[in-house]
Amino acid sequence: MEQLPGYAHDLNPVELIWGNLKASELANLCPDTIEEASAAADAGLQRIGGDAQLCWAFLRHTGLSL
Repeated sequence: MEQLPGYAHDLNPVELIWGNLKASELANLCPDTIEEASAAADAGLQRIGGDAQLCWAFLRHTGLSL
């Protein structure tokens, strides 16, 4: 047996999604309302979700498979 860390962000593709979102749509964003922040995050998630190659790249980066 090998003990695994409590949390390995390198193995979580969602961490890569949030990193991509924060580096583009949310970068330097100073919204006046929570709705503006939510709209920017939704737009970024739509962009990422609409790009199958990008989604697979996040999974490939972790070294995991389905």
